[in-house]
Amino acid sequence: MLRPIPLLVATLSAGVLTPVLAQSDLLNSVKNNPGEAKALCSQFRQQNAAGQSVLSKQAINAFAAARNLTYRDADVLTTYVVGLHCDEVF
Repeated sequence: MLRPIPLLVATLSAGVLTPVLAQSDLLNSVKNNPGEAKALCSQFRQQNAAGQSVLSKQAINAFAAARNLTYRDADVLTTYVVGLHCDEVF
């Protein structure tokens, strides 16, 4: 006989952990590849030089589309790269 509470907890946990694991993989891809982080910082600096904030909704949407990411993942990745590798970028 199945016990409903543990099954419910397992089901809910799987739904919560999936986005966290996906974001972890996304961040690890940059963390394990410093060259990619440097390239992104260079791109972000160019956008800033053109008067564009890489943290704006429009820039995040463009970044998400270019990398085939969700808006949320693009926002997390941008914030992570800026915060750790090029904190002068806005």
